[in-house]
Amino acid sequence: MKTIEKVILLNYKRFPSFEIAFNPQLNILVGDNEAGKSSILSAIDLVISGSKNKVELQSLEALFNIDICKEFLEGSKKIEDLPIMFVELYLNEQNNHMLNGKNNSEERKCDGLRFTCEPMDEYSSEIQEILSEDDANFPFEYYSIRFTTFASEPYTGYRKFLNHLVIDSSQISNEYATQEYVKTMYRANVTEIEKIKYQNEYRKIKNSFKDSSLSKLNDKLDEYQFTVKTGFKSKLETDLTITEDEIPIENKGKGRQCFIKTEFALQKTQSGDNLDTLLLEEPENHLSHINMKKLVRDIAGSEEKQLFIATHNNLISSRLDLRKTIMLNSNSAIPILLKDLPEETAKFFIKAPDNNILEYILSSKVILVEGDAEFILIEALYKNLTGEKLEDSNIHVISVGGTSFKRYLDLAKLLNIKTAVIRDNDKDVQANCVDNYTDYVHDKIGIFYEVDNAKYTFEVCMYELNKIPCDALFLSGRKTLTVEEYMLKNKADVAFELLDKKSDVLVTPKYIQEAIEWIRE
Repeated sequence: MKTIEKVILLNYKRFPSFEIAFNPQLNILVGDNEAGKSSILSAIDLVISGSKNKVELQSLEALFNIDICKEFLEGSKKIEDLPIMFVELYLNEQNNHMLNGKNNSEERKCDGLRFTCEPMDEYSSEIQEILSEDDANFPFEYYSIRFTTFASEPYTGYRKFLNHLVIDSSQISNEYATQEYVKTMYRANVTEIEKIKYQNEYRKIKNSFKDSSLSKLNDKLDEYQFTVKTGFKSKLETDLTITEDEIPIENKGKGRQCFIKTEFALQKTQSGDNLDTLLLEEPENHLSHINMKKLVRDIAGSEEKQLFIATHNNLISSRLDLRKTIMLNSNSAIPILLKDLPEETAKFFIKAPDNNILEYILSSKVILVEGDAEFILIEALYKNLTGEKLEDSNIHVISVGGTSFKRYLDLAKLLNIKTAVIRDNDKDVQANCVDNYTDYVHDKIGIFYEVDNAKYTFEVCMYELNKIPCDALFLSGRKTLTVEEYMLKNKADVAFELLDKKSDVLVTPKYIQEAIEWIRE
């Protein structure tokens, strides 16, 4: 396999400086909005493609880091201080002398590809004239665009060292994107000899159509005649499409198009010209839950290609192994890898029911509760205590079930997410709430519980402090069950009714107060 071992970015989009090592098989990029997931995929695509046209379509102004350009213009504006931009892909050993050299920022002899954008020396006087103006703007027009290997060999889109494909769900119905996809998949499934043969036969069929069918029409005409295009822009590859049940994919719904394109790309190709790199931009878009599960299965079973997936989907990030996840944050250019997550925790999330894992890892402060009732009432209790809403305090609440707390806390230790666990003592404070968490003593982790074994669960604690509103709602008509017993047997329904009718008078148990005060610090 040809794989990308590492990428280094300098002044590319939101990254003034960035470096990340990759897994040779699967890399899942996760982050909040504007964290740079798409930027990393586009950087990889740009370098592999070797296409100046792609750079020009996006424009250097859109690719260059805005802050670096602004900082330069606010400084001395010396021509020798003009920033450069580059993207470097460090590859595994390819046994190709044209790739191997020291033309990289580490000055290390290895295989790789490099996209560089820097001011052109021959236009120094013109650049100096622009920079000397009072209202100088950044001289993007005087920057060169170069694609070179680490051996300093130039390359273009016609001389690729990696075969790659980008599937962007936001462009799934784009005609050009679909055409490029079909072309790439066709080339991956035919040998060079077959490709030449099919093109020859296709041209022959076109000529036959012109000579037979069109000749009847042209016989009626004089000076001007109809013919069939046979030039570079109208060859077999541009006229091909892919069908399912004889229906072209472009006539399918967006969800089905996304699924077909991704599934087909993941399959083992039939020629020696295999896909090396597959870049998937939010493949979950437009997909039903069932198709999402099928896609996850296909991705997990994919072989002989390196995958990069940018996603916001819990299923993709957890079922494909969180240890393959790269966390990106919009407030930092430093990525966090989850490769050190304990194996048993990674396996738990692979097999666990649908979870809120991305909600957790994209949060800075989290309250974990173990039941529906706590989840339903926690915001009302928080507002009564603080006068604020949880979202205004940037606090996220997740109901995870008591047996799952430790799995999330393993992530908390790696990601430094401030996490308050609110749990029942289940009639044994020492065993369940103290001894159980001895491995999770951490300044970002707090375990909160009722210290009285008699108050063993949330409902008991709530009734003890809120007898008047609870009796007012639930005492009437009680024949056999006490109000407390009724609350224990109907936890979610009781919580909904309390929220609906008595939320503003509820008193918060002390251990939950302590959790709220701690998470707000």
